[in-house]
Amino acid sequence: MAGGSLKKRPNKRSNDKPYPSPMPSPTSRFNYRKSSLIISLLLLACVVVLLGISSNRWDNFAFDDPTPQIYTIEVVSEFPHDPKAFTQGLLYAGNDTLFESTGLYQESSVRKVALRTGKVENLQKLNGSYFGEGLTLLGERLFQVTWLTKTGFIYDRNNLSKFENFTHQMQDGWGLATDGKVLFGSDGTSTLYQIHPQTLKVFGKQVVKFKGHEVHNLNELEFVNGEVWANVFQTDCIARISPKDGSVLGWILLHNLREGLMTAGERAIDVLNGIAWDSVKKRIFVTGKLWPKLYEIKLNPMKKQFHGAIEQLCLRMPFHFRTP
Repeated sequence: MAGGSLKKRPNKRSNDKPYPSPMPSPTSRFNYRKSSLIISLLLLACVVVLLGISSNRWDNFAFDDPTPQIYTIEVVSEFPHDPKAFTQGLLYAGNDTLFESTGLYQESSVRKVALRTGKVENLQKLNGSYFGEGLTLLGERLFQVTWLTKTGFIYDRNNLSKFENFTHQMQDGWGLATDGKVLFGSDGTSTLYQIHPQTLKVFGKQVVKFKGHEVHNLNELEFVNGEVWANVFQTDCIARISPKDGSVLGWILLHNLREGLMTAGERAIDVLNGIAWDSVKKRIFVTGKLWPKLYEIKLNPMKKQFHGAIEQLCLRMPFHFRTP
């Protein structure tokens, strides 16, 4: 009972007892009332606490839900993109400027690109024997890795002059991102690496998993609000990954972008690849290999989630390439 005192029932006289029950002593009545009062106060306190928790605060307990959030996307803006750019790395550098790493032998490059027009404002080509991959910016230095080698390059962001080569410790070079303190790397497996930006040595790594399944083929990376976002090669999915333990926090489904380009007659496009984050204006940009457009997108949480959908759409067996 909440808010009221407990009352003792009157003793009933038993037919087989010749004498009435003795009356309780004053001390026992006092102890009983004291216990009843304590119980009532505790119950009342519980009710007050429960009523004081707002619906928003209940949301704080949602971390016990093991199901990552799934998002679809809405296109906010479209921008021109070089349809010959085999995009392997993408980042936003402020002032409506992008840096981009492109692949393919004899065509790989690092380039500075104007967001609004898609115009390439500066370009540094790689030696024809290298296949450009992931790219990230830390301070004044651009870091780039290359495919099927453990070789990377460091450039001056101001003029794209290359001033240092380095050797990394990943199995291969696919994606790069940074939180401003460390580098995150991917090598096409399910492993997310943490790399020291000065020594360029791996000091930590996590296996990326979704519901116990390894998420293979991690490709281009971006650091967004405390998460590492990764394109999953050969899918239209972006995984939102915890850099602390490698767990998948959410999924972004972007199949409508590629389907829209195909419907418009763009048959030469390759896979979705390239994520850039404007941390100041909170804008997300995505594109793909040989895509003629770059998109600013907005995320919309799916209200209904379908069992097994992510496993079918976003998870693939490990993809193995042969050295040319």
